[in-house]
Amino acid sequence: MADQGGAGSAIPIDDIDKAIIRLLQRDGRMAYAKLGPKVGLSSAAARQRVQRLVEHGVIEVVAVSQPLKLGFNIQAMVGLRVDGDLRGIASALADIEEIVYVVVSSGRFDIITEVVCRDSRQLMSIVNDTIRAMPGVTSTETFTYLNIEKVSYSWGTG
Repeated sequence: MADQGGAGSAIPIDDIDKAIIRLLQRDGRMAYAKLGPKVGLSSAAARQRVQRLVEHGVIEVVAVSQPLKLGFNIQAMVGLRVDGDLRGIASALADIEEIVYVVVSSGRFDIITEVVCRDSRQLMSIVNDTIRAMPGVTSTETFTYLNIEKVSYSWGTG
């Protein structure tokens, strides 16, 4: 995913763009022939709109897997306190396969990560042997997920 932290050049989106995004969030494989009429456009115009949204980084059309259905039974947030270069440590964390989310943050933690693992043994290995062993990491706090009540990707389209 592209850099989400800066003040990028936002492109104007209208109600039709928002409707397209909402529909693709429900079914990212929807054919343009079906999408266009649902938003009042031809299939060609819908295709152009989607392409514009993709090219400007407003949307990505991807498959979102469900970790539990793939045998990944442990998900956790790990907050890190670090000394030194935040960007360098965040970049190194991003290279770890089991870490699916890395954010440089303000407040109690310098970096927050999300980890997806098969079991608690793998989580222990990632936290203890990989994250805590990184130069510059001074402490970690792990928050194991008990239940995920909501996941939403509908920012600004409602």
